[in-house]
Amino acid sequence: MQLQEINKSRYRKHLNWVIGACITALTIGSLGIAQTLIQFFPDNDGSHFHWNLLGVVVSCLVIVIVLKRIKLHPFMVEVVYVWELKQALNRITRKMPKLKKAAQQGDVNAMLAIHYSYAGSRQLWTLDDNTIMMEELAIWKAELDALATQYQVTLDVSKYREEMLKVF
Repeated sequence: MQLQEINKSRYRKHLNWVIGACITALTIGSLGIAQTLIQFFPDNDGSHFHWNLLGVVVSCLVIVIVLKRIKLHPFMVEVVYVWELKQALNRITRKMPKLKKAAQQGDVNAMLAIHYSYAGSRQLWTLDDNTIMMEELAIWKAELDALATQYQVTLDVSKYREEMLKVF
């Protein structure tokens, strides 16, 4: 996955719409399904936990199916991009201890993966207005740049490929 520039205000607006729609659908769907089932199959002791749970599960499944179907709609471009970026960064983060060890030994692919992670994290945190970690990220980036200079490696985000992680 390549990093892309996206419009922050458009992303936030669309994300808020998607979150709002999901919350509304989950609330209305789960309550509607549960109440319908309770009307047709009342429980003598008054516990309707299983019907409420079924309403939530069915509503969640419907929401997932709808989200998968509209994933390619132009409205969802930024939201899906950020979702996929978070998944890509998660895959790198799970392997970060091994990547850092390999980078210390001069492994170019490890340095590229770490560089991608830092660039993606910076973009993600900027989009979500999460600036708390930016100073630490700058320190980590400086350490990586020092390693790249030491091993004469040119770090370019566009050279990163997810297949590079399979080795680690």
